This record gives sequence, C-alpha cells and structure tokens, in this order.
Amino acid sequence: MGNYYTTSEEEEQTAVLVGLIQKEDTEEKVAEYMEELAFLSETAGLVPQKRFVQKLWKPDPKTFMGSGKIQEIDDYIKEHKIKVVVFDDDLSPSQLRNLEKIFAIKIYDRSLLILDIFQARAQTAQAKTQVELARYQYLLPRLTNMWTHLERQRGGTGTRGGAGEKEIETDRRQIRDKVSLLKKQLKEIDKQMATQRKSRGRLIRVALVGYTNVGKSTIMNMLSKSKVLAENKLFATLDTTVRKVVIENLPFLMSDTVGFIRKLPHQLVESFKSTLDEVREADILLHVVDISHPEFEDHIRVVNETLTDIGARDKKIIMVFNKIDAYTYVKKDEDDLTETTRENWSLEDLKASWTTSMNEDCIYISATKKQNIDELRSLLYERAKAVHITRYPYDKLLY
Repeated sequence: MGNYYTTSEEEEQTAVLVGLIQKEDTEEKVAEYMEELAFLSETAGLVPQKRFVQKLWKPDPKTFMGSGKIQEIDDYIKEHKIKVVVFDDDLSPSQLRNLEKIFAIKIYDRSLLILDIFQARAQTAQAKTQVELARYQYLLPRLTNMWTHLERQRGGTGTRGGAGEKEIETDRRQIRDKVSLLKKQLKEIDKQMATQRKSRGRLIRVALVGYTNVGKSTIMNMLSKSKVLAENKLFATLDTTVRKVVIENLPFLMSDTVGFIRKLPHQLVESFKSTLDEVREADILLHVVDISHPEFEDHIRVVNETLTDIGARDKKIIMVFNKIDAYTYVKKDEDDLTETTRENWSLEDLKASWTTSMNEDCIYISATKKQNIDELRSLLYERAKAVHITRYPYDKLLY
C-alpha cells in the first residue's frame, strides 16, 4: 500500500487534491471543502500544487473518479513529478489498490490524512494510544499486499520483525492482537483519568468545544491566564488541558480538548470518546464558533452532531462567536435588486438573526483583539453561579 507513510520522510511532498461534487453538493460547498482539505494537507506537511474536482452522481466504485478525470490527474502527476494524491473522501480498499496501480505514487484518503496529523500531534500516553488504536482499526480492512508498509509503521513501536511475511491471515491476527492490547492499555489510562477527574472535588466544570481552529485555546489562555499552545493549525490541541479559572469570587475548572471537523474518521471518534469525557461531565459548554468563516453554520452543525454522538447535547451551552474583527460582508448598493444572501449581511444583521433564533446564550467576541471579553466573563460568571447555587444552596461563598 503506497499511502502508509509519514510526510517527514521527504523534504517536500508535493500533492494534488481531489474532490467530487456529488448529487447533494453544490460547487460552492465543495470549493470550501477543498479549501479545508488544502489546510489539512499543509498541516500534515504536504505542499498542494493543484486541485481536481469532478461532478459525479456518486463515486466510481473502481477508481472513485471517472476515467477521463483519472487520466487528467495522472498526466499532471507525471508532468510535474507529484509525490502524493489526496482525496477528500474515504477510499474503499479496492479503490485504493486500483488508484495506486494507476498513479504509482503515495495516496491519502481523508481519514488517513487526519490520522497522520493526529499521530504527529499526540503528546501524552493517552493520545498516542488513542491514535495508534485508530490507525490499526483503519488499517485492518486494507491489509492486502501491505505488509512492508505495516512494518514501516510499526518501526517506532518495538514490534518490528517478520518483514516479508505474506500470509494475510497472519497479518490480520497480529493486527487484531495489537488492537486488543491497545484497548486494554486505553482502559487502564481511562481509569487513571477518571480518578483524576473525581479528585478535582466540587468545582463547577466548563468545557470549550468547537470546530478545529476556531480559537478555543486562545480563549482558554485569556480566561485562565495560562499558556496553552495556540497556533493557526488544525488540531493544535489533542490532549485535554484543564486549568483553574476564577471570575470575581467564583472558582471553576475549564477544559480544552480536541476540535471537531466534518467527516472525522469514526475510528478516531470511538478511540477519543474517553478524552471527551471532559465534555460529557462538564456543567457548561462554551461552543466557540469562527464567525468570520464562510461555512461557520456548517461548522455549528458538525459540532452539534458530534455532541449528540457523545451524549453531551443537553448541556447548558453558551455560544461564543469569535473573530468578529475578521468578519467581512458584501454591502449591496441601494439600487441592487438581486436577492440578498447571507454574504450581504452585516455583523449586526447576523447577530440579530442568531441571537433571536437560538435557545442558547449568544455572545460575540474577538479573543485576539480582546473585544467584549468582559461581557464574556460576566455571562460565564452568571451561568456558573447559577449552577453553583443549585448544587450547593447553603454555600455562602457567593452571597
């Protein structure tokens, strides 16, 4: 399998990006998806050179794209000596094998690309175990003719050996054994993390959630006066960070964990569910949204679906619309009679629409410019105080 590799193996991994406009998609939406795929690719250390998009009712079962588009991609790869092809959807094992035969270079599908980023970002034993488990679960149905690449992946785990072994059932058995071992290790780590959470006592818990790269870590740093890693990259935060925050006379715990993304590989969702216990056990969620992003409404939907999947949608939620300083819109002329779209809405229009249409609290801030931060602190204090009074009615701390 030509796609199982680490991008650091070569100085420059030039790539082409490939996406489909399927029956439920629009060209504009897929263009935005391709922007995200480019950002993912750059985060993984790839250097995107060109994007290829095709309209198809559904993916070709053999090669994902139509034969003409495949030939066009192949011609470009050969002419420009491209090293990697990145697909914005997951490929079946048969599609993967067929495409590797055609292109004869490394191939990423979306899940493997995200898994690769997670592997590079993981720092703690818990995150490393979770990512390794997800990678092996991804690998299991794709084992045919992959032994040498599997050995390459195992090189850092102390299990190298048996190179050249061809029996697919032996491969599968060893992978299943590894998955079983990783699950046991993760259970032990989860027990330790659960003990840590219990030891935090009676403090109110607040968790930051949101799409990846919306500014959660920046908000965490600002409210807790700490120095959590905050950079303009996808999945900068994998390992849960917990800090004590005090607003006025009320202390509480704030946690920041992995950002969500559309089409997050199900293997990762499953293996990271224990990390997301911080979200499940929180009293209040701060759902951070990058309001300057053209697809922020879709990001809200993805986050809400993920919260539903992990059983956390019924929490008290404060919607924090971040990056108001970067919000832009196209102002229409008075004599422009064309239909008004959301891109013509001013920030005030948007605020009025969202604030009146949602049951949750809404606040609009810029974490980097420190706009409306006092208002955020005040709202958070009031909501945390309400929880505290309900839970500890005889506590005189707040009166």
